[in-house]
Amino acid sequence: MINRIVRTALFYRIAESIVPILTWAIILMPVWLSPFHPAVASYFILGFLIYFFYKSIKTIYYTAIAFELMQKALKIDWHTRLSKLSKYSEIHHFIVITNYKEKVEKLEQTIEKVKEQRYAKDKISIVLAMEEREGEVARTRSALLKQKFGSVFAGFYTTYHELVVSEVIGKASNEAYAARFIDDLVMEKKLNRKNVIITVCDADSLLPSQYLAYVTYEFIKDELRDYHFYWAPVLLYNNFWRLSMPIRVQSILSSVIRLSILPQRDELIQISTYSTNLWLLKQVNFWDTDIIPEDWHIWLQAFFKFGTKVKTLPIYLPISADPVLADGHINTFKNRYEQERRWAWGASDIPYTIVKTFQTPHIPLLAKLRKLAYLIEIHLFWPTSFFVLTLSAFIPPLINPSFKRTVLGFLLPKISSFILTLSSVLLIFIVYFDHKMREKVKVKTSLKNLPLLFIQWYMLPIISFVFSSLPALEAHTRLLLGKKLEYKVTEKI
Repeated sequence: MINRIVRTALFYRIAESIVPILTWAIILMPVWLSPFHPAVASYFILGFLIYFFYKSIKTIYYTAIAFELMQKALKIDWHTRLSKLSKYSEIHHFIVITNYKEKVEKLEQTIEKVKEQRYAKDKISIVLAMEEREGEVARTRSALLKQKFGSVFAGFYTTYHELVVSEVIGKASNEAYAARFIDDLVMEKKLNRKNVIITVCDADSLLPSQYLAYVTYEFIKDELRDYHFYWAPVLLYNNFWRLSMPIRVQSILSSVIRLSILPQRDELIQISTYSTNLWLLKQVNFWDTDIIPEDWHIWLQAFFKFGTKVKTLPIYLPISADPVLADGHINTFKNRYEQERRWAWGASDIPYTIVKTFQTPHIPLLAKLRKLAYLIEIHLFWPTSFFVLTLSAFIPPLINPSFKRTVLGFLLPKISSFILTLSSVLLIFIVYFDHKMREKVKVKTSLKNLPLLFIQWYMLPIISFVFSSLPALEAHTRLLLGKKLEYKVTEKI
């Protein structure tokens, strides 16, 4: 009976609306609750502020741990370690580079970094995952790249994904098409799927030279490798000093946060560029092709098939990637807004998780609820944080003048400002770790740019609103209203 209900479109629609409704309820909470229970609204606001401060400290703490582990990993000769393992020669790599309307020069940089890998090139194949709708331009780009790199690797292939009726335009459907091509190729060559590692690589992701050696070493040593993903932090530092101030600030924050989640293994889920084995992808029938956010979703597909064995393991080497950079500030800001909105569309994984929670009795309920709670926390905090942190504390006394004459009503704005001031002090650590990480990817800071690294943080509230909370709120509202999001490739020149 329950399964029949879960399978209905109505149940999914209800599940889809839960988080967006909670989002709007939290944002408007000081307005609708203050006339009746201003103290309750105030305690909620204070709780939110304290939780934000806790999260800020937690981010700095784990960033410090991750940075120290990265320092150690960068000093290790992973290729030498790997060469001592007998299984090394059995592993084959396929690098899937999804791309649409990318410049040849951009892809050349990415493939050049694969070429520089300290790894046997006869065990590496490149797959350019292109879109059929791009037409002859894609074929010309493929031919140029194959002419330059075709003889370097074990194989150099191009797939042209043709969209079918049930599919959604985006990375997931393109990757699924490319992965099926690889699977056919692997079967033709009579290779073992469990010995084939697929690395999904964005067109601008520059892999460090020991990435494949490190991943392969961890893969071979990992007893549960069949069920694991491997992820290195994707730091948005390419073209760093060409970025406008708002984009640069967000690139720094994104990079620090990505580094901070690496040691948190129970919460770690891969983003953007990652590796796993072909067998696991085959078991979950590759990426679902009717979704936009594919990185967390493929993890959830595996989790709801195999349960708690599925994990993402950290790779402590930095991958450098492009932040948004379009032709002119207006186009750049527009692209950045749309990129954040697309990322926030990951809230669509929540109804999927709710439905799967009912449909997978073989997985412990507590494990499913913990994962669901984590997803809800991430996607609730995203659009609501700006409003609660900056505006909410001033609303209860404003709406309910009698509450202003109470001790709590008088102190609420002052306590709120004090907690935010404490949190802002932690920006010093973010500036430090940002500087040290950029050193690792060879992005230097000249003396003339040094003041900018401090001045730019005065813009943080506005930047957080325009390029984080607002696009996330639009994504949630679209989800609530049933208005699907159209995938748009982010421009990066």
